[in-house]
Amino acid sequence: MLSFDEVLGRLKDILSAEVGNRRVLDKDIAEALGIAPAYFAVLKKRGSIPLAQVADFCARRKISINWLLYDQAPRSLEESTEKVATIRYFRQINASAGSGAINWEEGYETIRIDEALVRLLGGRKYLKNIDALEVRGDSMEPLLHDGDLIAVDRSRQQVRSGGIYVLRIGEELFIKQVERKNGEGWLCISLNPAYPAIHAEASEMHIIGEAVAIMQRES
Repeated sequence: MLSFDEVLGRLKDILSAEVGNRRVLDKDIAEALGIAPAYFAVLKKRGSIPLAQVADFCARRKISINWLLYDQAPRSLEESTEKVATIRYFRQINASAGSGAINWEEGYETIRIDEALVRLLGGRKYLKNIDALEVRGDSMEPLLHDGDLIAVDRSRQQVRSGGIYVLRIGEELFIKQVERKNGEGWLCISLNPAYPAIHAEASEMHIIGEAVAIMQRES
């Protein structure tokens, strides 16, 4: 982090365009930061940067606080930030790979994904359609295991025969391979032969999205 005097110099440079032709004084800095001049004098003597006030100062003026405090160029920060990709993870919503579960709840957290997965999903512009759900049960083994995280593309709701989909039948949520049933409804198939297929009419089945990637497996 830059020293107090270096940060003070940058604050004065920023404010110089706001005060006109006169010299920027410490009391101008204090006023801009929302600090009493006497208290600012104490901070200056201690060399203590008022971080919260500086952060607010930068936010109001749309200035990079990293540039102000660390001399980091904004473009370099953008490039680093662009390498971080996130998607929504619905921890409380489990895609049952067994007999189904009434467990669709609101609320999600954000998780990071790596560049390899971003490319697999088609690039960053498609991430807005991607959610992560957790598999429960063993009916889709050996492809999917209990505890796997799957990436679900919500834009893919048109059934492609043989695709793996997260779907709702009634109030139950499943992950199944979907096949057309002689033109009359659908067969929702478990890859584990121990589980029978589920017959569903088109009117009673709602496709959440297609499972497009396995993200990780919990140990």
